[in-house]
Amino acid sequence: MATGTEPPDTEPRAPGGGAGAGTRAAIAVPHLRTDRWWLAPAATAAGLLAFIVYSTWRAFADADYYAAPYVSPFYSPCLAERCRTMHAGPNADLFGSWWAISPAIIILIFPLGFRLTCYYYRKAYYRGFWLSPPACAVAEPHRKYTGETRFPLILQNLHRYFFYAALLVAGVLTYDTVLAFRDPHYHWGHMGLGTLVFLVNIVLIWAYTLSCHSCRHIVGGRLKHFSRHPVRYRMWGFISRLNARHMLLAWTSLFSVALADFYVYLVASGAFDDPRFF
Repeated sequence: MATGTEPPDTEPRAPGGGAGAGTRAAIAVPHLRTDRWWLAPAATAAGLLAFIVYSTWRAFADADYYAAPYVSPFYSPCLAERCRTMHAGPNADLFGSWWAISPAIIILIFPLGFRLTCYYYRKAYYRGFWLSPPACAVAEPHRKYTGETRFPLILQNLHRYFFYAALLVAGVLTYDTVLAFRDPHYHWGHMGLGTLVFLVNIVLIWAYTLSCHSCRHIVGGRLKHFSRHPVRYRMWGFISRLNARHMLLAWTSLFSVALADFYVYLVASGAFDDPRFF
């Protein structure tokens, strides 16, 4: 509370708004943290950048994405006529013959949109790439902040719709995992190392998708009386427990989907033979 007895302000103030505005404490240094606060945003940026480089290469490669019975999650479902036909796989030539570039571009739009608008990934790349802010108690370099009310950040509000698309993609990948219980001659009742890779991937994909904040809100966010909806309350409780691990699931599922694609690439390119358990 102002008393009229405060000493005169002689410390330099940063121009404009933000942490250096006149309404803030008069601290000349950008922050008072002495730990290695930059490690977390730097590691986040490095991890996301590595996935971006890898997924971009694989998406535009347009090759080595199918080795019976495995299909890369980057290329499933097959929505272009030029896509390699997968035996009993999710083939739906909706885009016909006019689609000239890699068919993976069609598919990756939906999981990419879901992850870009995800609440955790917003925090991750806001801090890692935009430094907004780079870490707790560290002022961001931007002089102006408008939130997610203007283009392009206003598109973050599409997250709930990308969630529905992510459910469809997860359903297709589940079907691909079921098909992985075949041998290269499409006979059922077999399992290889790739089957195990696909199983781990689909479990993590579903766990990450269902732990989404939008999913939690859809299941029980609008309920006023949980006692009147016991089934939805149990579902909400389960999703809430997953939601507490949303960051961990975001990273592990990102790694697993890249691993599943890379495994298919190794088998399809002939660099690795898929070991069969039975």
